[in-house]
Amino acid sequence: MNVIHSKAFTDAISARGLTKSFGATPVLTGVDLTVPTGSLLALLGPNGSGKTTTVRILTTLLAPDGGTATVAGHDVTRESAQVRRAIGLTSQQATVDPLLTGRENLELFAGLYHLGRRQARRRAEELLQRFDLADAAGRRAGTYSGGMRRRLDLAASMVSAPRILFLDEPTTGLDPRSRAELWSVIRELLGSGTTILLTTQYLEEADQLADRVVVINGGRVVADDSPDALKRQVGAERLVLRPALPGDLPRAGAALPGSHPDAEAGELTLALQGPDHLRHTLDVLHRAGVPLDRVELRAPTMDDVFFELTAAAA
Repeated sequence: MNVIHSKAFTDAISARGLTKSFGATPVLTGVDLTVPTGSLLALLGPNGSGKTTTVRILTTLLAPDGGTATVAGHDVTRESAQVRRAIGLTSQQATVDPLLTGRENLELFAGLYHLGRRQARRRAEELLQRFDLADAAGRRAGTYSGGMRRRLDLAASMVSAPRILFLDEPTTGLDPRSRAELWSVIRELLGSGTTILLTTQYLEEADQLADRVVVINGGRVVADDSPDALKRQVGAERLVLRPALPGDLPRAGAALPGSHPDAEAGELTLALQGPDHLRHTLDVLHRAGVPLDRVELRAPTMDDVFFELTAAAA
């Protein structure tokens, strides 16, 4: 049942100079990326940066205007049928039928891959066990929790046992427990040799799962490295400041160019630029009449990387 690839390839996914416009609006302006076989690459970027467009091109759902891309050694434009046989895709919207049971959904997908009835049943049972859905196999998918539906959707994308998997924001909207459960499944797939390209809104997710991170902004790649290397690029430490009065947060941000206010957390962060920077920052806020409730130093996170790279490239 495994797909047999006719070409040997080192990089499971490779793109060079991808461009795409919708009408007069350019979305991709020359995207390059590679995903070595057996690794996980996280694709990050602000809304509208071109992440989903890149995934749609690589999965043959959209033709590029320019550039080239290969997946499993096959050109996505000239050999689209071979690419589709080699990949699995979990999109932002679940594709399972809520009126069918978990088992029926998987058997339906197996039929689409032309598996015989007996083989389809066997494959469905394997996946129900693997994704911890066996106890709910006879229930309609519409009764599943959000986390269970996403696991079923991921299981459906694995029916053909693809060695390359595209996950487009698979954990969006899940509660923290369900997200952690799906992370565990993704780690298991990666450990079994599956190559994964992941887009996500959760920067911690990229930090936890990715071998490499590619950041897209304005339709082009602005960073491509390991999570740790990217964090080192933005500085050794970050300064986190919490104004004593929540209403002072905008004023604190205006007084400190380059800082990143977080209204929900009631704090702002900025890169620490040497030992005298802390004293200077406190002096600036004192002169601005902004009393502080808390000051702390912390190691850079992927949030810091994201803010700095996308702000610099905006």
